[in-house]
Amino acid sequence: MTTLRARIAGVGFWASGLPSWEAARDYVHDGRLPEGAPRRPSPELLAPNERRRAPESVAVALEVALAATRASGHDPATLASIFASGHGDFAITGYMCETLASDPRAISPIRFHNSVHNAAAGYWTIGAGCTATTTAISAGPGTFAQGLLEALAQLATGTPAVLLVAYDVESSGLLGTLTPSADLLGGALVLTSAADGSGALLRASPSAAGTAQPAPGPLAQRLHGNAMAPMLPLFDALAAGAGRVMLDAGAAQALEVELEAMHV
Repeated sequence: MTTLRARIAGVGFWASGLPSWEAARDYVHDGRLPEGAPRRPSPELLAPNERRRAPESVAVALEVALAATRASGHDPATLASIFASGHGDFAITGYMCETLASDPRAISPIRFHNSVHNAAAGYWTIGAGCTATTTAISAGPGTFAQGLLEALAQLATGTPAVLLVAYDVESSGLLGTLTPSADLLGGALVLTSAADGSGALLRASPSAAGTAQPAPGPLAQRLHGNAMAPMLPLFDALAAGAGRVMLDAGAAQALEVELEAMHV
């Protein structure tokens, strides 16, 4: 069985009620929620007028991406990136489908612009001035695990550092019946070579689904309604300091992940 390794150089996190990685770690350790948490992120990477207009999916993706890169000390302009999301922006995708079915000429050009699955990746590369490669991944419940596998594969083939960003927003209407999702959730990791010598060590091995999963941690319990919830066991383990988790990789497959030396 192939085992892929990496170091976690930086972490970013944003969820409804938990607007930072520090808040998420505090919640895991003592159940404390910060007071006055904002309803949505306001990513510094965008100009003030763009922050107000950007879809929630873009806002949460950029917020966690910038937080992870700052924590890692890497220049965001130099990082290869992977953006993983089930449907990009549920609200815009739902609007597009309904409007195309009922009144195609009424499609909003701005919403059409933001309907593409890689919209957040585009905003990131422009805002960060990044010309490194970027990838957008969608794989249903296995989206986060597949994004992590892609990041580890890039590291294994010589990329020095990779930014992995995973996010999903609330769904409604017919699309919500296909993929239920509640509130906002985003997480980001800056991954570097295992030989780097700094950061938490991550080992990952693909396997068949069905291996017993540890009891869900505090983040997984609180935020289980979001479509990106399959990433939460890893972030619970990160916040706790170490652990072993099984991530849903789709198609009856899993990704077994072990974490050690947690100092992130």
